[in-house]
Amino acid sequence: HCVGRGHFEPIFGDKGPMSLESFRQLVEVNLISTFNMMRLASADMATLTPMPSGERGVIVSTASVSAYEGQIGEAAYAASKGGVVSMILPAARELGPLGIRVVGIAPGLFGTQTLFHMEKNLDSRLAHQIPFPHRFGDPAEFAMLVLHVLKNVMINGSVLRLDGGYHR
Repeated sequence: HCVGRGHFEPIFGDKGPMSLESFRQLVEVNLISTFNMMRLASADMATLTPMPSGERGVIVSTASVSAYEGQIGEAAYAASKGGVVSMILPAARELGPLGIRVVGIAPGLFGTQTLFHMEKNLDSRLAHQIPFPHRFGDPAEFAMLVLHVLKNVMINGSVLRLDGGYHR
């Protein structure tokens, strides 16, 4: 489940307080839709015949490094993605007895349209702040991690940072 809507706006700024509706929309798109996907997917997975390992499926949800290290203007976004992070372990514990794994991925700076839309003034200096490699992540690298999670039945109940060591 790869959903995200970014919105950078201070809690209180030049235009006054952030709209409560903007916060609600972020929570709806980033958190509630993730929960909705989990509940519906797990209901279907629970009816599947288990594989030889006992597994019936894996739910992979997308969080963000902002859940851990939100910046100025990201309080609402960080809160919505933090909710996704907070849901992973209890969901894994709850769904594990059914043979369903739950994993989160918290990407850092990835070269996607979402990043370029949220960060209007992106430049190479920001990429050079990533310890290694000194570039934005490639969406194919995200996909490679998802494939590894699908194949490795021991990955469960964790949120994996995919950020090149970037801590803001």
